[in-house]
Amino acid sequence: MEELDKAKALALQGKAKTDALRRFHDAIRPWGLALPPVEPLVLDFGLGNFEKVGLIEYWIANELEAGYCGKYLFVFDGQTCPMHKHHVKKETFFIVKGRVRMLLDGQSQEMGPGDVLPVPPNHSHSFTGIGPALLLELSKPCFIADNVFEDPRIQIGTNTSSGWPMPKEPLNGR
Repeated sequence: MEELDKAKALALQGKAKTDALRRFHDAIRPWGLALPPVEPLVLDFGLGNFEKVGLIEYWIANELEAGYCGKYLFVFDGQTCPMHKHHVKKETFFIVKGRVRMLLDGQSQEMGPGDVLPVPPNHSHSFTGIGPALLLELSKPCFIADNVFEDPRIQIGTNTSSGWPMPKEPLNGR
């Protein structure tokens, strides 16, 4: 299964998705930004509380052979992308609009438009909107299995087996 298809299988559907996207478009309309012509993912990480823990992702590119990925990530005010890490993927976050509280390895910093934060593999990170916020993620390709969430209730990536395990081998090339 393609990585985007795996991600879509985890996304909210129906009225919950429609309502979240309506609110998202209302929030970003004043920003005058163009969005990529892809179907957005509305994620609650299986916790059933999108308002508190979730985000909206626009996968711009996930080029496995070329070795890069680009996504827009949007959080509403007070909404958090939960603490997680990746064993393989290195990410760089660029704040496009709004403000976020970024946590990286237990250190908190407020970030705003133009700020950049590189996150190496195996470094725990999360972010929370301080008002609505749009981030650009540039990274190695996204592999769903490379997501390791601190909260064992989130059954995505390596959490589907036993919490915070290290994979036996690198995930690149799959």
